[in-house]
Amino acid sequence: MDAPKQIKPKHLGDYLEVMSKSVFQSGMSWKVVENKWPSTRDAFRDFDITAVASLTEKEISDLAQDTRVIRNRRKLEAIVGNARRIIELEEEHGGFRKYLRSHGDFQTLVKDLRKQFKFLGDTGSYVFLYAVGEQVPPHEEWMAAHRPG
Repeated sequence: MDAPKQIKPKHLGDYLEVMSKSVFQSGMSWKVVENKWPSTRDAFRDFDITAVASLTEKEISDLAQDTRVIRNRRKLEAIVGNARRIIELEEEHGGFRKYLRSHGDFQTLVKDLRKQFKFLGDTGSYVFLYAVGEQVPPHEEWMAAHRPG
């Protein structure tokens, strides 16, 4: 797998899209996620964060039957909940980037991301932070620290 593409987030939907890709990739082949991503973007309204945060239970149920997306209901619900949490953190901190940069160090930030967002573990947090241009440890160093056994 190549390193994820880095972006310069211009609005909250950019953060949500990158985070959602990490959520879907948790426990799945990244190729499957990549292949479905154009239709996933469409199904999630191009990751318009207000639209995603406003999805109803019925709309989530409809998505769980939609072959354009990975139909894992728990992950679909997590993306809607994560959208709502990004909006809350944006309001609480005067900006989502300010929230990300309010933790002092990488490990503290990852620990908080895991607490604040569903289906975002250590690897997903690392990939998310890297992709949105935040400071992360060098990949080799991070991998060595997270190698099993």
